[in-house]
Amino acid sequence: MNRIKSLPWLLVLGLGALALVRPLVRIVEDQLDVSGPSSVPIVITLVISAVWVMAVGLSRTAHPVLTLLFTGLTYAVLSIILSGILSPILAGELQGPLSMPIAIIPILLVNATWGLAAGGLALLLQHLRGIRSRDAVESR
Repeated sequence: MNRIKSLPWLLVLGLGALALVRPLVRIVEDQLDVSGPSSVPIVITLVISAVWVMAVGLSRTAHPVLTLLFTGLTYAVLSIILSGILSPILAGELQGPLSMPIAIIPILLVNATWGLAAGGLALLLQHLRGIRSRDAVESR
């Protein structure tokens, strides 16, 4: 429990909010009735992942895997909220996971997995830089 309390929650929230670029790009494309190349969502996901890994891996964040796990979950919750707010405005009715609550669990699981994978890469980056868990904790 102390690990969770000691996480850099402002970083978690900021990185989770950054990932909202993904659904916002899709919303803009839908509103403009434009479809970009099918690789755009993949490229956006890779760029966001790289930012997550570098932001945590190049810092002395004490628990990079937990930090990015919660970042993924934060993104999931924020995207569900965004969908709940924007779908009635843009589509005239509630759509997305709030209209099908069973979809919330897979969304949380997928984004938690994304965060775990990015966290593993951030931990690896910290180790390659010579930062160990004790070093990260002592620098706080």
